[in-house]
Amino acid sequence: MEQLAALRLQIEWGADEALEEAPVDRLRRVAPQSQPSPAVAGTGVPPPLPQERRKVGEAAPPTSSTPAERAIQAAAAANTLDELRAAITAFDGCALHDTASNLVFAAGDPAASLLLIGDPPSADDDRSGTPFSGAAGNYLDRMLASISLNREQLLLTPLIPWRPPGDRPPNPAELTLCLPFVRRLIALTAPRRLLIMGPLAARSLLPQTAARRRQRGDWIDIAVPGLSHPIPALPTFSPVELMRSPKDRRAAWADLRLLRRTLDADAASA
Repeated sequence: MEQLAALRLQIEWGADEALEEAPVDRLRRVAPQSQPSPAVAGTGVPPPLPQERRKVGEAAPPTSSTPAERAIQAAAAANTLDELRAAITAFDGCALHDTASNLVFAAGDPAASLLLIGDPPSADDDRSGTPFSGAAGNYLDRMLASISLNREQLLLTPLIPWRPPGDRPPNPAELTLCLPFVRRLIALTAPRRLLIMGPLAARSLLPQTAARRRQRGDWIDIAVPGLSHPIPALPTFSPVELMRSPKDRRAAWADLRLLRRTLDADAASA
């Protein structure tokens, strides 16, 4: 009677299946049981092995490439800026691709002798799809105007093409996936000089010794895959840094004057 009462209680509670004493791991993969191969009718001889089975000593088939390898391959296959933009748009190996609102690609003059590489896209950049938008972009325009430059005379690009959620810094894995694209951008446009703005861009693109010292006030040669010669780069502060830290503006002004003098010397020697 006690067992019958317990059964009635379970039915009232909605129990509709029996439970085992030990839990069952339904996600565990169980190896299929081997079954004897049926013999060929009338011969007693087992059928031949499938053709896809590897022979003794044959190498295993290649495994699928990693996202980092696919990023390098996609970047290297681009021969124009339009192809590079299409390759970045189609690349789905980085999670930032799915969280960003827009791809932020290079803007300005592709034939310019100066390429400016800045911080990852901001919220303003993400909304507009244009690098150096919003307040930071306005501050950059003032910096360039102080040495008689404007963004139409340059090519500008963010370090990575997508904004990290919440404006957090990109993690090392995300940088590994995105850096092949900006390096390919440098190789395709082959600028005479680079202006690298912000500590993250400097650490990512400069040689390790120079990045650790955060050397400033001098040009540093950068080797770029796809180019036979290094490109001189000048690291300096980003607009966001200068907006937050007025004490750094004197050093940034010195960098801008060095940039102006160098551009004038390049023009005179051309």
